Amino acid sequence: MTKEEKAKTKSEGEEQEAKPQEQEAEAKIVSISEAELAELRNNAEDFKNKHLRALAESENTRKRMQKERQDLTKYAIEGVILDFLQPFDQMERALGFADQMSDEVKNWAMGFQMILGQFKDVLSQNGVKPFKSIGEQFDPHKHEAVETVETDEHTPDTIVEELSVGYMMGERVIRPAKVKVAKANKVSSEEKTEEEANKK
Repeated sequence: MTKEEKAKTKSEGEEQEAKPQEQEAEAKIVSISEAELAELRNNAEDFKNKHLRALAESENTRKRMQKERQDLTKYAIEGVILDFLQPFDQMERALGFADQMSDEVKNWAMGFQMILGQFKDVLSQNGVKPFKSIGEQFDPHKHEAVETVETDEHTPDTIVEELSVGYMMGERVIRPAKVKVAKANKVSSEEKTEEEANKK
């Protein structure tokens, strides 16, 4: 047998060996039913969804922790600022009487006004700002009512006087304003009730 014949025989033998393997592979592919294929697809989709949810939860946790760290840093000085606001108010009140004093005291007061202005700038740079209360409706989250005033000039629950300024740090109230709140005048209310009764 020549070399060419041997090579041909060998090639035919390899082809015959390869055919059963190909047929076996085809048989394996065909042996997966539609139901099994659908189940595999569903499983793959479930794993994909679980993976995406895990990624989303991880990202949300990271963002939440980052915000908590920022808030912690932001509000770490809150206690110090609250302690600082009381003498700040006293100084502001004292300077309110400077106009009634001598020229020398007025000159001193001008210097203290400048220092007070610098303090206000520092507060503002740290996100601390006073909020307006007079003329506003009473809000228990922002105001502390220390007195009620009977009046016909204002609607009930309107703030008529501010005894102590309220402050916010960002969107958070760090010190509520101490205020006087309007309430309906009893005499006027009784007169209105009598008038309504007489009309009937």
